Amino acid sequence: MRCISAVTLHTADMAASVHFYEAIGFQRLAGGPDAPFTTLAVGSGYLNLQLEPDPLNRPVAIWGRIIFWVDDVDRQHRRVLDAGFTPTTSPADAPWGERYFHVRDPDGHELSFATPLPPG
Repeated sequence: MRCISAVTLHTADMAASVHFYEAIGFQRLAGGPDAPFTTLAVGSGYLNLQLEPDPLNRPVAIWGRIIFWVDDVDRQHRRVLDAGFTPTTSPADAPWGERYFHVRDPDGHELSFATPLPPG
């Protein structure tokens, strides 16, 4: 195994999800607000959004989280706030050696933005 190429999340509202991810800094590569499938860049990997309006076909609401490493957690937190979204946590230094915060997307998927803390 070398890496994860992509993660695909189901969404009930593609337009709201595309708006959310683009507003907090993701770059769209394919698809869009009216598409059934959208691909966003994440470093050398991808985050896919798949339209699934039928709630019976969507996965359970609590499933875990995706962690994205960023260069500056506080700057990413500010970007989320400036875009009008409310993170579920504020940036904090964790005992496992990362600075991080969490936010939920329009479908409730939990995202964590983190960066390793310097040693010491």
